[in-house]
Amino acid sequence: MYLARSARFWGERPAILFRDGVVTYAELERRSNRLAHALAALGLQRGDRVAVVSPNRPEIVELECALYKLGLVKVALNSRLAPGELADALANAEPVACLSGPEHQSMVDEAAAQLPTLRHRIAFTPVVAQAPWLAYEDLLDAQPDRHIHVDMRPEELAVLHYTSGSTGKLKAAMQTVGNRMASLRKVIMGRMHASPGDVLMLSGPITHASGMFIQPMLYQGATLLLMERFQPAEILAAIEKHRVTMCFFVPAMIYALLAEPTIRTRDLSSLRLVSYGAAPMSPARIREAWAAFGPVLSQGYGAGETTGGVVGLTIADHARAIEGDRPELLSACGRPFCESEVQVLDEQGKPVQGDAIGEICVRGPDVFSGYWRAPEQSRDAIDAQGWLRTGDLARVDREGYIFIVDRKKEMLVSGGFNVYPSEVESVLAQHPAVYEVCVVGVPDDHWGETVKAVVVLREGTRAGGDEIMDFCRGRLADFKRPRSVDFVSQLPKNGNGKLSRKDVREHYWRGRERRVN
Repeated sequence: MYLARSARFWGERPAILFRDGVVTYAELERRSNRLAHALAALGLQRGDRVAVVSPNRPEIVELECALYKLGLVKVALNSRLAPGELADALANAEPVACLSGPEHQSMVDEAAAQLPTLRHRIAFTPVVAQAPWLAYEDLLDAQPDRHIHVDMRPEELAVLHYTSGSTGKLKAAMQTVGNRMASLRKVIMGRMHASPGDVLMLSGPITHASGMFIQPMLYQGATLLLMERFQPAEILAAIEKHRVTMCFFVPAMIYALLAEPTIRTRDLSSLRLVSYGAAPMSPARIREAWAAFGPVLSQGYGAGETTGGVVGLTIADHARAIEGDRPELLSACGRPFCESEVQVLDEQGKPVQGDAIGEICVRGPDVFSGYWRAPEQSRDAIDAQGWLRTGDLARVDREGYIFIVDRKKEMLVSGGFNVYPSEVESVLAQHPAVYEVCVVGVPDDHWGETVKAVVVLREGTRAGGDEIMDFCRGRLADFKRPRSVDFVSQLPKNGNGKLSRKDVREHYWRGRERRVN
């Protein structure tokens, strides 16, 4: 949004580091201007939707900047989606254009056959330089680099942020320009304040939660170090090589880094902030990370519906828990950020008192405007008083720290990604040997929790756990596939004859104070 300003202030400073290349602020401004002119020349108009599916690369940042310049809507799709999931998301969003790297071009082609709105396919690095694909660099070369922009209103749609719905189907949180501006303010006013010279490593998909930090970093003149993949040894080497000052990880990434032998020999002294979020992290692992990285840990809690984090546990909070008088704070998600209004409310919509448990609710300029083309789900998400009901159950202590104790919804979180049991069950039910199945999240020290399938086989059939898990390959994204299978003779039912998922899950979580890991 503020790229022209940053290019004027810090034109020759690095905006993006990727592989062995550097994109300066001046280059990012020029290239995003060229892309904006190219999209306009293709006939795209304000409010049109533009999809992108690709692993991390600088062109995704260029695209985001270009879309803001033209008032176009970003449809960022997780590069880990299975073909069917990608097709469903594209059919829902109905983009006018889709940009992709070579990894996903065939998937986009398959989806395009059923998508009449998709008029333009643009390849970052074309597998074949022929129609219907247009070459990204050719488009840029044909356009001027003069500045272009439109003034967008706060209520205008900026991003469709896809996440799983209660039915397991992907749904899109509509994030407005005002939502994105509120998110920017939250980051620069507290969670991740930066300045020129800071280097933020983004190793998770910038088409997912990590992408929330792009505009705040560009506003502050910091450098984005984009990693194509998460390989622990490579991550640690890059921190040392580029003198990384800030990182954002999901807990599973931190667990992998702690297990990497080279962590003991790498110079990580440049780090001043390691922010983690998207899933809970066990207190024992937090202490390990504090010892490995130093006193630099900060946690954020939020969602696509809140345009990023709304509650945080600061470095000072971590220090107080680890070195001071409140060790239990390591089980907290923290206290509200900036202008985010966060309350834990009971069923009557009143704040809970004492040790009572209620639902975390959020209200403010960062709360999304609803789900794209899903009015009923939108009405269910936001109540009459404007509170977004997160589905997370929590209690609040005397100092305002929020402690999550369970999830009201059946969603589980594995490695920072949302998984809905019904979606996995619908795939497993297609296996000829599966008579009945219940999917739950089970504790895991690495991923927080992993997907387990509890299966009743059809009479007279046989199947092993590996066969059941392999059946999901190609049908579900990797993070949604079961990591273990248990076989039982029957599943528990309630008085109405319905599956009691609660009883299945309780077997694996019995004895744990927190029902999230």
